[in-house]
Amino acid sequence: MTTRTVRRSRGPLFLLAMPLAWSLAVFDLFVVGWMALSSLKTTREVVHDPWGLPSELQWGNYGEAWTSAAFGDGVLNSLLLVTGSGLGTILLAAPAAYVLSRFRWRLSGPVTVFFAMGLGIPGPAIMIPIYLGLDRMGLIDSLAGLLIVYIATNLPFSVFFLTAFFASLPRELEEAAALDGSSPYHTYWRVMLPLTRSGLIALFILQAIGDWGETFFALSFLREQKTISLTLLNFIQTMQYTGARWSVLFAGICIVVIPLLLLYLWMSSRLIEGIAAGYGK
Repeated sequence: MTTRTVRRSRGPLFLLAMPLAWSLAVFDLFVVGWMALSSLKTTREVVHDPWGLPSELQWGNYGEAWTSAAFGDGVLNSLLLVTGSGLGTILLAAPAAYVLSRFRWRLSGPVTVFFAMGLGIPGPAIMIPIYLGLDRMGLIDSLAGLLIVYIATNLPFSVFFLTAFFASLPRELEEAAALDGSSPYHTYWRVMLPLTRSGLIALFILQAIGDWGETFFALSFLREQKTISLTLLNFIQTMQYTGARWSVLFAGICIVVIPLLLLYLWMSSRLIEGIAAGYGK
């Protein structure tokens, strides 16, 4: 493809999208920066001088948010859920995506459509049957029950996402492995799955971002156990009785947001590489 062809492909929509994308990026950075700055102020400074610099950095706001709102337990529970959900989803979605993309059989089309339909089902539509099922298994107010819900709701997108990666891999790799006497099971684990590593990493990051701040299912199925999003929600609710401590609230929001920002900055290149590999081949 020549440079002239690339330039022609960048039509009016591209020229409009780029300034909009940069504007949204700058706005998001401004909001995060202002929030982080407000978390280091006193509540009086946040109210009376919201755009000014803090007279003295109030690092104690983070300690107060961590202890008074029990953010420690929420962070630990959310880390367990995010890690377990990401690994569990990949272990189940990867074999299904491999079979649907590489083996053509009578029900492969309907099964693929079945997973695609799951992308359009909203959480509230399935909340009641899930609640009844978890209640019968004694998993209400259990991290294990919420983990099962996260894995189940993540599967449709994960299978759909990974199917594109396996479909893009050349079949000659499987044929060569078969000539070497490799079984289909060995070919999948030792040949095909490692080649989708960028896609697996991208999928894990996307699932982690969604599960880290998930509130609907956590609020529906947990009572005593708390995730980081519920911890922040409870802290906001208690402010109506204890008084508005805006600086401590902003510190709590930063505790929720900063891990996601660090994860993205650390793995951003892998995320972009994984998404481009799946949809660019």
